[in-house]
Amino acid sequence: MRTLPDGMAGEATTLARCWRLIRRDGVVMGFTDHDRDLTADGTVHRAEAGFEAAEAEQVLGFATGGGEIAGALVSAGIVEADVHAGLYDGATVETRLVDWTDPSRRFLVDVGTIGEVKRGEHGFTAELRSLAHRLDEPTGRLFQAGCAADLGDARCGVDLGRPDFRAEGRIAETDGRAWATAALGEVAEGRFTRGAFAFTSGANAGAVIEVKVHRRAGAISNFALWRPAARPILPGDRFTVTAGCDKRIATCASVFDNVLNFRGFPRMPGNDVLARRVLEGEGGMDGGSLFR
Repeated sequence: MRTLPDGMAGEATTLARCWRLIRRDGVVMGFTDHDRDLTADGTVHRAEAGFEAAEAEQVLGFATGGGEIAGALVSAGIVEADVHAGLYDGATVETRLVDWTDPSRRFLVDVGTIGEVKRGEHGFTAELRSLAHRLDEPTGRLFQAGCAADLGDARCGVDLGRPDFRAEGRIAETDGRAWATAALGEVAEGRFTRGAFAFTSGANAGAVIEVKVHRRAGAISNFALWRPAARPILPGDRFTVTAGCDKRIATCASVFDNVLNFRGFPRMPGNDVLARRVLEGEGGMDGGSLFR
């Protein structure tokens, strides 16, 4: 059983609900359902964002509980472009009860993370997942035909600083959202498909988006990104792009010459082998190796 601190359980109700939101990029924002701003734990909790608790749920055991919060899409708080770009996915939310007559008296109710976000015409509703949802996440090594490493990480070992796996440029043309062109010279078509497109200047500086498709027309490279940028992309914005990998052992050998570090199991039989019917007299279906 949890009890409120001294001075917060009087006859008159002077409590407001405050949310402290910490994005994965380190941005901290505060919101409250009170009618004026409140400062608690060094964070100013804004009232004009229109935040309110839509639903709350607590469960016993290790089941995932949580709740929902609702708010308006306003320029002083959370804006639609940031929500659409996924900047709030996985953000940490601390929920507190604060005595608005004395904000130093406060009580931490719960800590959760943002899950699914539903957007409406003028506002949004965000799912809050309790810390127990971490217990549902798979951990450990994944056994699959494709490589389980990320290109360039410690397990992979490929040097993405090499000139043939990395390029810097300035955007020439763009739709302002998820498509751009740049003069990168004679790079191999598709080299940057599934790679990382990192903005180094402009309104999106510091943002990294995966490349969906990389095509080339002469010295001009065309990039289609997997998701729209949070801010408008403008001609002249600078970027750095690194190579991508389709996780196949053939690509690992022919493009990166890195088979010794391949972290997959290309000879692993799939569900089609496990489920198909064995024909009488057919060889190789006695439980032994399929590749001898």
